[in-house]
Amino acid sequence: MRRIGIISDTHSYLDPQVFDFFKEVDEIWHLGDVGDINVLDELKAFKPLRGVYGNIDNHEVRSELPLDNRFTIEGVDIWMTHIGGYPGRYASRVRDILQVKAPDLFLCGHSHITKVMRDKKYKMMCMNPGAAGKHGFHKVRTILRLTIDNNTLKDLECIELGGR
Repeated sequence: MRRIGIISDTHSYLDPQVFDFFKEVDEIWHLGDVGDINVLDELKAFKPLRGVYGNIDNHEVRSELPLDNRFTIEGVDIWMTHIGGYPGRYASRVRDILQVKAPDLFLCGHSHITKVMRDKKYKMMCMNPGAAGKHGFHKVRTILRLTIDNNTLKDLECIELGGR
């Protein structure tokens, strides 16, 4: 069993509340638009970190994180990327990959809109944690927390960090 904290679009701002909400997780996953490299450094010093870079990320962040990250935990095939889309509206690059082999769990950021949706066509769960930073058009900063246990996603929580 693994408890996961999911964050995206920090844009160089890491809310101190994140450390409280993620204190019980086993790993943190950052879905891009990290901003300042110090955000990654703080998260890595706190918990094991996986992630991807986003479109605003500079060469420092891009040297630490890949464009795509695909791996398996507890029997669940997971794919994360920053610009992905959602069921019926995937980015063309993502759609091409999904047609070859869709994961069980697809994670992306970029939109600053929290979404959790099942894609019936590709038989996968899609999640976007929204934006945790202060830059962007979103009104409320959000993160996600979930458990992956023996091929099952459970205990999903959307956590509001407050206004932008």
